Amino acid sequence: MVFPPQLLTDPFLQVPTSNSVRVVWFTDFAGIQHRVEYGENGENVVAATTTKLSRTQEDQRSHFGSQSEDGSVYPKPTVREIWRHEAEITGLTPGGRVPYQVTSVREDQVEIKSDRFTLAANPEPGSDLKILLTSDYQLKPMTAANLQKVVETVGRVDAVFHAGDLINVADRASEWFDDNRGNAFFPVLQGRAQYNFKSESGDHVYTGGQIIQHAPLFPTIGNHEVMGRVSTEKDLEDQFIDAFPREIAHRLYEEKVAEINPEQSPVLRDRWLIDNSFNTTTFNEIFTLPNAEGKNYYAVTFGDVRLVVLYITNIWRTPNLGPKAKGRYLERADHLTQPEKWGYGQHIFEPITPGSPQYQWLEQELASSEFNQAKYKIVMFHHPPHSLGGNVVPPYTDPVQRLESDGIGRITVRYEYPQDQDYIIRDVVPLLESAGVQLVFYGHSHLWNRFISPSGMHFLEASNVGNSYGAHDENNPREVPENYQETYIATGDPNGLDPVVPTLVPLLDDNGQPLPYLASNEISAFSIFETSTGMVSSYRFDARNPRVPAVKFDEFKLK
Repeated sequence: MVFPPQLLTDPFLQVPTSNSVRVVWFTDFAGIQHRVEYGENGENVVAATTTKLSRTQEDQRSHFGSQSEDGSVYPKPTVREIWRHEAEITGLTPGGRVPYQVTSVREDQVEIKSDRFTLAANPEPGSDLKILLTSDYQLKPMTAANLQKVVETVGRVDAVFHAGDLINVADRASEWFDDNRGNAFFPVLQGRAQYNFKSESGDHVYTGGQIIQHAPLFPTIGNHEVMGRVSTEKDLEDQFIDAFPREIAHRLYEEKVAEINPEQSPVLRDRWLIDNSFNTTTFNEIFTLPNAEGKNYYAVTFGDVRLVVLYITNIWRTPNLGPKAKGRYLERADHLTQPEKWGYGQHIFEPITPGSPQYQWLEQELASSEFNQAKYKIVMFHHPPHSLGGNVVPPYTDPVQRLESDGIGRITVRYEYPQDQDYIIRDVVPLLESAGVQLVFYGHSHLWNRFISPSGMHFLEASNVGNSYGAHDENNPREVPENYQETYIATGDPNGLDPVVPTLVPLLDDNGQPLPYLASNEISAFSIFETSTGMVSSYRFDARNPRVPAVKFDEFKLK
C-alpha cells in the first residue's frame, strides 16, 4: 500500500491577540512554499515563515522508524532535519471562528494539505471558556487516553494551559513528532496518536484528542524541557541529565578562556557557556511564547483570565543515597576526584529570588493594569509549592555544598537545602497572595492533589495524566536522608498545608476512607476551568475501561 505524503504535524495555534493568532506546523522537508488558507472557502492566503530546528536529533534510545531503543539505526546522536512553519492570521474579530487549512509544497512540486480546522482571535472578557489544565506527558502510558477522554467528556476546549514536562528529552525529535510507540507530544494533542494501552482487562488503542488545532497552547518549561551539556558522543538522555550550573561553566570558561576564546568574542563566550551548562533551545525553537521578548516566562490575557507563566524548575536528581547515585543529596563516591562529573545537586535554572530579573518582572506584572483588571488571576509554573509527591522535597533553594572527611582521607560531598530558604514558599507565594492570585497551577510529581492557603488561594497539582509515582503518606514515606543537618519531610506536604479531600467522589483507601489525592497508573485525571462559573472541575477515568465515562470527582470555585 502506498500512503499519501503527510505533514509532520497538523497545525496548532499560539499567541492569540484581539485580532490575530499564529498558526504553526512542522515538516521533515524544507519545501518551496508553505501557506495558510482561511475563510469559509479558503479565500484568504497568508505565507508562512520557515525556520529549521537546530538541535533535533535521534539516538540509540529513540523509538523512531524501524528502531526500538536498540541503537540498530542510530548508534550515536544523529541530526534529524525538521522545519517549522509559522503564519500570523490577522484581521480577526473576537467571538467568531474561522475555518483554516495549511499547505506545504515539496521540492518536487507535490502539495500536502492538512484537514480543515478552525481558529479564533483572543476571546473578549465575559466569554464563556473551557480551559484544559494539564501537565507531565513525557510519552507516558495513559496520556493518549487522557486527552481522548477530555474531548469525549467536555468537547472542544478553548485553550490549553500546560504546566511543563511535555516530553522526556527535548532534543530527541521523535518524542515531539513521531515516536513509533504512537504517543509523541503533538500526536496526542492532535488526535493522531496510536498508543496501545496494555492492561489485565485487555489492550486498548487510544488516539488522543484533536485539541490544539482549534485551541491555543500556552506551555511552561519543566525540567524535561531543559537539556544539559552538548555532546556529539553521549546519547541524548545522558546529555539531558548532564546539566551543569551556569556559574560552574563560568568558572571553567575563565580557567580556559585563552584556549576557548582567544579573540574574546562575546558571541562565542555566550554560546560556549550555554553549550557547557544547560539550554532550552529546542523548546524555544518549537514554541512562540506571548510577550516573552527572549525570556522563558510571560504573561497573557485570555478572555477573563490573566495567566502568568513562570520559569520555576530545577534539575531532577535521584533521592537515592547509594554510592553510585549522582543525587539530590550527595555526589557519587567514584566521582569525588573528578568535579567535571559532578551533578551539583538539584540546582535551579532561573533565579526567582528578590532582585533577580524574573522576580522583578513578576513584581511589575502583578502591579500592571492588565493583571489587576482581570477577573481571574492564574499563575502557572512547574515545580510544586505544596504537594504529597516526591519532588516537593528537598526545598526549592540553591544547594549548599558540604565537604566532609571521615578522618582517613575519604571525602564525601553532600548537599543541604535549608527549609527556611525555599524560594517558592519564602519569596513567591507571599507575593502572589498579596496580589490576589486565585489559583496556582503546577505539576512535576505526577499525581493529583490540591490545597488552599489560609488566605483562600488555591493550589492545584493536576499531573496524574500519563502515570504516577505515588503520594507520600505514612504508608509510603519519601526517601530522605536522616543524618543531615537539615530535616527533610518524609510524609505529607512539607510546607504546612493539609490536602483537600475531593469534594464529589473521592477514591477510597483499603479502610473505606476518602483519599485526598489521586495517584494511579490505571486511573488518569484531567481538570477543566470554566470561566462562566469560575469552577475548576477534575475528572478521573479508568484507562483499562475506555467505554466507561469519566467521573467528575472534585470541583472548587475561584472567587
